[in-house]
Amino acid sequence: MTEREIPSIRDVCVGNVMTEAVETIGADRTASSAANRLFESDIGSLLVGVESGTPDGIITESDFVELAATEQEPTTVTVADCMSAPVVTASTDETLGDVATLMTEENIKKVPVFDETEGAVAGMVTTTDIATYLPVGEYHPER
Repeated sequence: MTEREIPSIRDVCVGNVMTEAVETIGADRTASSAANRLFESDIGSLLVGVESGTPDGIITESDFVELAATEQEPTTVTVADCMSAPVVTASTDETLGDVATLMTEENIKKVPVFDETEGAVAGMVTTTDIATYLPVGEYHPER
């Protein structure tokens, strides 16, 4: 049996594997409205305040876990109050390996990808995207 050929994460640029559709939300919206958007769109994050080209923050599932743990009311808390900021970003020409290292160092699972030529967010790369490019070895127990 042959292993499927998977390029190394050191050779693949995030611009080639990122999800291009990135949803946004205003910082003045409620946490409840952000949670509803995540649920309805079946996504794990929303970028906040990207009007200037770079996001002011990101709100993720982890932010909602923290919100619940602190017993704050999601209908009165704004996105600005519970988002993560500043946002750690990558550029489209960085490799998956570079971004995987960044994610590990920053303890994050989602990274907005910035297109420096366009001066805007181009997409999002996640740990799932990176895992797709990790080689899967076969297990051969000794007899």
